[in-house]
Amino acid sequence: MGSSLRQLLDSLNREQRRNQELLASLAFTLRSFTNLSRFLELVPRVTARLVEAEGSLLVVFHPDGRLWRDHLQATPGERSAELLRRLLVLSDNQLQAQSGDEEVAALLDLLIRRQLGSSEVYATSVVARSCQRGRLYVYSDRRGYSWSDVHRRHLQLVADLTGVALENELLQQDMRQDMRRHERLDRQLSIGAEIQAQLLPDHCPVIEGVELAALCRPAYQVGGDYYDFIPVRPDLIGRRREQGKWALVMGDVMGKGVPAGLLMTLLRGMLRAEVLSGLPPDRILHDLNRLAQEDLAHSHRFVTLFYSDYDPISRRLRYANAAHNPPLIWRRQQGRVDRLDAPGLLIGLQSEAEYGKAEVVLEPGDVLLYYTDGVTEASGFSGERFDEERLVRAFDGACRSGLGAQGMLDQLFLRLDRFVGADHHLEDDASMVVLKVREGVMLPFLPSF
Repeated sequence: MGSSLRQLLDSLNREQRRNQELLASLAFTLRSFTNLSRFLELVPRVTARLVEAEGSLLVVFHPDGRLWRDHLQATPGERSAELLRRLLVLSDNQLQAQSGDEEVAALLDLLIRRQLGSSEVYATSVVARSCQRGRLYVYSDRRGYSWSDVHRRHLQLVADLTGVALENELLQQDMRQDMRRHERLDRQLSIGAEIQAQLLPDHCPVIEGVELAALCRPAYQVGGDYYDFIPVRPDLIGRRREQGKWALVMGDVMGKGVPAGLLMTLLRGMLRAEVLSGLPPDRILHDLNRLAQEDLAHSHRFVTLFYSDYDPISRRLRYANAAHNPPLIWRRQQGRVDRLDAPGLLIGLQSEAEYGKAEVVLEPGDVLLYYTDGVTEASGFSGERFDEERLVRAFDGACRSGLGAQGMLDQLFLRLDRFVGADHHLEDDASMVVLKVREGVMLPFLPSF
């Protein structure tokens, strides 16, 4: 009896510590975030884990009451995806026709409950300045599942933190409109620029059958952008090295300045050591996350990282993603742009995080674009973001132009520069890597036996 009681107490203590760590991580991200989308993406994931629910959904409104479709977020899964699809087609007029916050909440709750059927659903409002700015939902089909007072308190705490994040974003937008930008380089930024420059390859490697082009466009402040090309077999030389497997990586440390640059230097060394193991991408990210956990916890920072390896002989690209912007792929035969993504948490968020793995075979003429959020988050004249939709259109046009990898990269940065404007500067580092499969590439002849 005493042993069972101790086990129960130990289990409760572990759960309490886990919940405290999740809430502390979310709170720290709120204090240090520069990207609202990245913060809001964490909210449903953290919420679902806190209350041990099947899934979670975050619905956000513009200040004028319209649905903020760019910031709808949900935990991975088909049910959540269907919920998002239903919300995306919801008319703004339906919401704005309601007479108050309670009626808006009731309309959304009815839609969500109808979609989820018999699932247990609990919701609370996201409030800022006494105005409803969204609704946070959690749901579960688990038999015997019930909402405890602790669950309700945790859910409300996450909703309150989300309200603060939305209010901060509005304040920052107001400040960006009123403030004049001044370029000041001091000693710290100079050191940081040197660190960051040393992180990035000074040239692209020669890989059989593909063209590569890469560039990091620095902003005023030093950030944590990182891309790399790493041979899985560095002992190979000459033609064998060109035909060997290569790791292609794009990452970003949350935060700016010298600390972010130093931390990425540390991660770069760990990652390069991991690549030598030859493990698949999901295992590479899993092991890297465990190795870096202590250092990231001390620095109170997190890292997004897209890791892929490419085999020039089979043209197979395997990949895993730690919450980084999914690369774009242009399929020459279909003439369309898709996204390469796989499920996975930020590096440093949770010690036992698991990462999904996917793969794709590249065909002659196919093009890949790796990028950091400094590209899609770049502000134009009107304060609008460059966003992924504009990037997709620019990328599709560059791919159809018949240019090589370097020409496409130049065209994409030219499009970004035009959007930002000659008299404006990027707020964050913008990095892009273009990989194009040469159109004359064919698989090697394999004799039959």
